[in-house]
Amino acid sequence: MRDFHHPGRSAVYSDNGMCATSHPLAAKVAIDILQAGGNAADAAIAGAVLLGLCEPAMTGIGGDCFALIKPAGSEDIVALNGSGRAPAALSGAALRAAGLTHIPLFGRPEPITLPGAIDAFCKLSEDHGRLGLEAVLAPTIHYAEAGVPVAPRAAFDWADYQGNLSGRARDFYLLDGEPPRAGQRFRHSGQAEVLRRVAREGRAGFYEGEVAEDMVASLRAIGGVHTMEDFANVRADYSTPVSGTYKGVELVEHPPNGQGATAILLNNILAEFDIASMDPWGTLRAHIEAEATKLAYSTRDRIIADADHVTGLKEMLDPATGKALAAQIDPTRAMPCPPHPTESPHKETVYLTVVDRDRMAVSLIYSIFKDFGSGVASDKFGILFHNRGAGFRLDAGHPNEADGGKRPLHTIIPAMLRVNGKVTMPFGVMGGQYQATGHARIISNMVDFGLDPQAAIDGPRCFTEYGPMKVEKGYSEQVRQELRDLGHNVVIPSIGIGGAQAIRILDNGVLEGGSDPRKDGCALGY
Repeated sequence: MRDFHHPGRSAVYSDNGMCATSHPLAAKVAIDILQAGGNAADAAIAGAVLLGLCEPAMTGIGGDCFALIKPAGSEDIVALNGSGRAPAALSGAALRAAGLTHIPLFGRPEPITLPGAIDAFCKLSEDHGRLGLEAVLAPTIHYAEAGVPVAPRAAFDWADYQGNLSGRARDFYLLDGEPPRAGQRFRHSGQAEVLRRVAREGRAGFYEGEVAEDMVASLRAIGGVHTMEDFANVRADYSTPVSGTYKGVELVEHPPNGQGATAILLNNILAEFDIASMDPWGTLRAHIEAEATKLAYSTRDRIIADADHVTGLKEMLDPATGKALAAQIDPTRAMPCPPHPTESPHKETVYLTVVDRDRMAVSLIYSIFKDFGSGVASDKFGILFHNRGAGFRLDAGHPNEADGGKRPLHTIIPAMLRVNGKVTMPFGVMGGQYQATGHARIISNMVDFGLDPQAAIDGPRCFTEYGPMKVEKGYSEQVRQELRDLGHNVVIPSIGIGGAQAIRILDNGVLEGGSDPRKDGCALGY
């Protein structure tokens, strides 16, 4: 139970339905959809699409998404992959011949893979929703025309990363050349028109016709190899989740090309230590977690890629692999960090989870990769393209080598917990590279230290990201110094690490929501 002498957030409880996400308008719209007779799939789509308007540095309709879906009346979970592929004409060999060693990030066509989110939303609506696209897209169409008041964390990100925007994107996403301040309204009539077409025509309104022509022409104008056929061929697809168990709690993750197996491997490494005996916010736990992260992420960078090119997934998920890696950790000394395999780590995304009155649950994550994605927007409609292709490698023969038709390694991962075969909590952690570590930490916070979801989210975080060890201000200076003494390169990040959302389904059926104070959002129920 939280100490009511100190500022903080109470958990949110409700019976009929709940949404937890990173912006209050999106949470409210999701609840409105539930109260209008929609289910968790409808509400998740409505909230997610609105997040692209409320937090355009983090996500948008030019991006990708992944979802885990638990249908009503079942404890089975299905994975929906809404990540786009590289254009057919992309060639890793040609990029190497041009002198590239990494995929560039901003203002260039090479990292821009096909946007997959809209097709996934259409499929999710058709296969699992009740209300149809017109109803679930209506709130974002309204707010795109009327404007959304900019929230504080969104304003911080806008100001911090405006330099990533180039060309027409600056016209669409800045106000008179400046990032909007908290409380100013942000409008995007071009996005409203695109969504009207999707509401009428389904996926064809985005991947064919004038909208697709605008995207292709804009990309070709900067040297892209994207074609109308590439856009027409975008398809989200279903797959079987992967899972692993940490002290009786099953962690269910999205399979490759997502990095969900990394969180399972991390749990398997941490299970070899008596984490529960440690100070939850002390030096030893932070050190062990950092060392486990280095080993798990190095394994990920070697194995995870497009599902058709992964051969070592069974090895990653095997508890014996976690045991062997755990044996390499020295509790008294930090090991060197592995080199980063790509040019720059991924920073942020948005996450949303919804549980409805029939206990259908959706865990959905939606991203444009870097802050403001590629920084490139289509000329007419202002669709901001993601740069997820920067997750490819240019090492010849690597499973994650850039090439036409492939999906790159993704950092974004939705998750669910299951106990004794029953789904108990859809959840997700934002923060780019941090996400796998964040999943493992939240599970440990709950299993090892008995924290409820809100307290597990609130606790201070640290993360070793290919060099610096980011340690939030919630840790004491003594802990930071002790970590330095162990050999970690400790820095205090400019803002809190990531964000998280969760909805726990209690044994009596009541819903308990938690939402990260590092973001603008909240959990809402009815």
